[in-house]
Amino acid sequence: MSAPPKVLIIDDTEEVLSALCKYFKQKNYNVLSASNGLDGLKMIENEKDSLDIIITDLVLPNISGVAVISIVKKKFPDLPVIAITGWGEHPESLAKEANADLVMEKPFKLPDLEKAARELLKK
Repeated sequence: MSAPPKVLIIDDTEEVLSALCKYFKQKNYNVLSASNGLDGLKMIENEKDSLDIIITDLVLPNISGVAVISIVKKKFPDLPVIAITGWGEHPESLAKEANADLVMEKPFKLPDLEKAARELLKK
């Protein structure tokens, strides 16, 4: 049997981060989390060989989610990234510019997010 996919979830809202981590653990993912962009980038560097997918909020302290996505996509172009956001009029344009594979606006349904993650993992 293959190992469960490893997901890194980055969100600065404790409730969101906690809910996402709990949900993905229940769905048999190996879950890592960070509450800001800088910690997220450090984790990506440490786990680069075993990470399967990243889910990041766009608005984060220290380094924005958009910057995280840009850096990840430059260094690891094949690592899928889902951007999640509850901010602004056209956040998806920023995330798309940074090359996020998918943008989901909050509030979204957890099964929809997990299904999207599964689809990206199949590619």
